[in-house]
Amino acid sequence: MALSTYYRLLHMYKFTFGNSANILSRIGLGHNGITVLACSKHAVRFKSSEADRKEKQRQHMAKGLPKQKPVAGVKQVVVVASGKGGVGKSTTAVNLALGISANDQTKSVGLLDADVFGPSIPKLMNLKGNPELTEKNLMRPLVNYGIPCMSMGFLVEETAPIVWRGLMVMSAIEKLLRQVDWGHLDYLVVDMPPGTGDVQLTITQNIPVAGAVIVSTPQDIALLDARRGAEMFRKVNVPVLGMVQNMSVFQCPNCQHQTHIFGTDGARELAHTLGVDVLGDVPLHLNIREMSDRGQPVVVSSPDSPEAEAYRKVASAVVQRLAALSD
Repeated sequence: MALSTYYRLLHMYKFTFGNSANILSRIGLGHNGITVLACSKHAVRFKSSEADRKEKQRQHMAKGLPKQKPVAGVKQVVVVASGKGGVGKSTTAVNLALGISANDQTKSVGLLDADVFGPSIPKLMNLKGNPELTEKNLMRPLVNYGIPCMSMGFLVEETAPIVWRGLMVMSAIEKLLRQVDWGHLDYLVVDMPPGTGDVQLTITQNIPVAGAVIVSTPQDIALLDARRGAEMFRKVNVPVLGMVQNMSVFQCPNCQHQTHIFGTDGARELAHTLGVDVLGDVPLHLNIREMSDRGQPVVVSSPDSPEAEAYRKVASAVVQRLAALSD
């Protein structure tokens, strides 16, 4: 019985690999049946076939991705992101752009509102109207406080809902990136929509992004989504410059008592877990909210305030991290 099984096994190997002397070094018959004492290089190849298949699949997927092309006239792109909405991401993006410009007035900074469904930059930067077209049929950004801005909010009515599917959103983002006359910018700050969806993938796969800034409150539920956002950028090979802990503390304007409404140092702990820097803490302050609603960001409306100083420190940390990555 064992001998017949041995011949069947030998026949199967010959059928699979050919009648080669390297098929098996030796097949022995023991008291428990057939024992394969040594295998040839064909068996080694068989074991590694799964790894080869995965590598070929990875290469095939890479071929399907669009090639990254820089935005004309822009040296470095910085994206400001968060895992969820309501954590002050857009306000941070606006004051980051203004802070970079305030720290070094020789640097030119632009601002792109990539939140197609909920554009906030027109309100925050006090801008209205439609972009003009250049002779090359490119849109001219609207400018305020020395910052050229582009947003879907300039192209649709203020109260009009944008009900689009993914392909339309990706096409719109491509136009906001490529069909705009940005001039010559040292930095383009991109206010990303919350989450990890089509817009994030479109931007990170189509243009080289110098780094990502993750904004979060210290609240646990916000930190869960902030971590997802940071991990997404790592998966698409975008450096995470660090985290901004927004609304870190509330100081009563009457008694000056400080209250950690959303928790204490949650973003700092997450940054330590992820191995990234804490770019700065921004307090929960009435002045930030009021000035933002008026379209007068605190960096320009209250430049000597502690709130403006907090944003300028974040801007300085971002520029330092970008310089360190480019060395």
